[in-house]
Amino acid sequence: MVKQNNKVSNAVITVIMILLSCVFVAPILIVLMNSFKGKLFISDQPFTFPTFAKQDMGEAGILPKTFVGGKNYVNGIEKIHFWGALGRSVFITIFAVVIIVLFTAMTAWFVTRVKNHYTSTLYYLFVFSMVIPFQMVMFAMTKVANVLHLDNPIGILVLYLGFGAGMSVFMFSGFVKGIPVDIEEAATIDGCNPIQCFFKVVFPVMKPTAITVAILNAMWVWNDYLMPYLVMGKDYPTIPIAIQYLQGGYGSIDMGAMMAMLILAIIPIIIFYAFCQKYIIEGVVAGAVKG
Repeated sequence: MVKQNNKVSNAVITVIMILLSCVFVAPILIVLMNSFKGKLFISDQPFTFPTFAKQDMGEAGILPKTFVGGKNYVNGIEKIHFWGALGRSVFITIFAVVIIVLFTAMTAWFVTRVKNHYTSTLYYLFVFSMVIPFQMVMFAMTKVANVLHLDNPIGILVLYLGFGAGMSVFMFSGFVKGIPVDIEEAATIDGCNPIQCFFKVVFPVMKPTAITVAILNAMWVWNDYLMPYLVMGKDYPTIPIAIQYLQGGYGSIDMGAMMAMLILAIIPIIIFYAFCQKYIIEGVVAGAVKG
């Protein structure tokens, strides 16, 4: 009886998970489907599949086709200078994630192992920064960024480090608390200085949490629109900013090209997530339970 109830429960949970998966995947499939349609058909028939056979008679006797192939992709790439925006997004995302993971891991290790009033205060400041919404500081941040000449792809890395440090230090600190101190003491006895101890002993053990932090921050930085727009403006457009160029005057939007560029924009982050997703649950649980 118990086994039968467990089977029923598992079946119900499986069905619910499948339905939730469909809900999350459906918007991406709709965007992909519409990226191969003509502009008018996206507005009139957004949920129909593109096809060669289905045609509507225009006023002048023209028969526009629903399926336009890769024309939307070619037009979108040409209009927004996609490859330049892609290069900036890749550069900012990679280096921002590397800096965040490296510096916050070292910070978390320090504030966890060095027990005093200053490190405790520093840790709670990082935690407190997580509850401050970006909108509260964005205008002051823009002024400071302009004064300090951070309004470029290299300078914005400092801002991403500041805004990504709170959550990252919190997750790393929870994991470091579960690492036995004996391991570090043994490395110190063997002649390792603090830097060597961190990179040769501590950081390799932190791999699951490091990958989790990297994934979460990569998804945030890659899709971020507001900070690059406020700081760098149109001088150094990233992909989210460049896609907005497809919006013309009087509210006209090239929907076909925009759908195509959205698909190209999400492909890199999906590939990155697919390779690293197995570490997410492990890293989140480790950082939460051990803290």
